[in-house]
Amino acid sequence: MNSSFNKIVTAAKAMNDFHDGMSIIAGGFGGIGTPPTLIEELIEKGTKNITLICNDAGFPHIGAGRLVTLGRVKKLIASHIGSNPEAGRLMNEGKLEVEFSPQGTLAERIRAGGAGIAGILTDIGISNEMVSAGKATHTISGTEYLIETAITADVSIVYAKKADPFGNLIYDKSARNTNPLAAMAGNKTIAEVEEIVPLGAIDPDEVMTPGVFVDYIVPSKGVNWKWAWE
Repeated sequence: MNSSFNKIVTAAKAMNDFHDGMSIIAGGFGGIGTPPTLIEELIEKGTKNITLICNDAGFPHIGAGRLVTLGRVKKLIASHIGSNPEAGRLMNEGKLEVEFSPQGTLAERIRAGGAGIAGILTDIGISNEMVSAGKATHTISGTEYLIETAITADVSIVYAKKADPFGNLIYDKSARNTNPLAAMAGNKTIAEVEEIVPLGAIDPDEVMTPGVFVDYIVPSKGVNWKWAWE
């Protein structure tokens, strides 16, 4: 198979150039749709001082919350941290910087980043100092809006139900959540997948993230993928 159409690698190879201080967008919602094999590899590599962008802080021992609990995250950009008491503790102790962004605004900022748009206008949170502090505004037809900057990252990590070797992805029900947005907004995108099928086996109309956005495919633990090297 032409190597340009076969992006399947091990987690170690996909994360070979990960470094301290990098920024990572992780798909998922409360741990659902967050790639467990990639999170485990990231922990084993010892990468720290991460700027982590995700919907929430997960749970202490689930999803991206594991990185927070282990103190690997320097800054967290999320819509809430209530499901992870460790995030609250670290924030109150001054060991974790947290930037709160309303959930819809956060999703749209990531979408804008992936689409190459510099920012968005929204009136959500304009009267809330926690959200609006330090942000510029713009008035249209007498209504004032916050200017929310787009979000991109060094790497995006996502979790999919099915992929072909080129990286066309299908997500499983609600595990789709923020993954399609995250996949577009990373300078590099790594997709962990549960099932890998031959090129051409996925109907084009079923594709949720086109393979052009995906740099590496990592089989989730337990997936039989050796055929892809044949």
